[in-house]
Amino acid sequence: MAEKTPLRLNTIAPAKGSTKNRKRLGRGPGSGQGKTAGRGNKGFWSRSGSSQKRGFEGGQMPLHRRVPKRGFTNIFREEYLVVNVDDLEARFEKGATIDPESLRKSRLVRKAQGKVKLLGRGEVTRALTVKVHATSADARKKIEAAGGKVELL
Repeated sequence: MAEKTPLRLNTIAPAKGSTKNRKRLGRGPGSGQGKTAGRGNKGFWSRSGSSQKRGFEGGQMPLHRRVPKRGFTNIFREEYLVVNVDDLEARFEKGATIDPESLRKSRLVRKAQGKVKLLGRGEVTRALTVKVHATSADARKKIEAAGGKVELL
C-alpha cells in the first residue's frame, strides 16, 4: 500500500484531466494552427485589437444617431416615497401620530431620506394623525372622515 503524502501547499495539484494546455498558435504547419493562426486570411479581423464599438454598423450612420431625440428631464422634479391609506390601517393603532420617522421604523418607507406622500388606496377606520410632505385629496378626505387629521410638513 502506497504511503499517503501529507497535504501541503507544495503538494496541491488540480485533479487529473481537469486542466488542459492552451493552444499554441502560429507555431508552424505541423501544429495545425500555423501561418494565419486560426484567424482566417488577411484583414482587420486577423489583426490584434480587432473589435468594434457597440452599435457600429459598418460605417453607416448608426441607429442611435439616426433616430431623433425626444423629451427632456425636468431638473426640478420632486420624487416622493409613497404610502397608501390601507398601509396605515394595517400597521398603526387608533390615535397614533404618524410621521416619516415612524413610517421608516415600521418599514413602510425604505429610504433614509426623502419626502413622503400619502395616497388614498384602501379604507381607514381608525382616527390617525398623519404628518407627511404631500397628500392626495382622496387620502386627506378618508383620514378626516375617520376622525383623524393630516398635517403637511
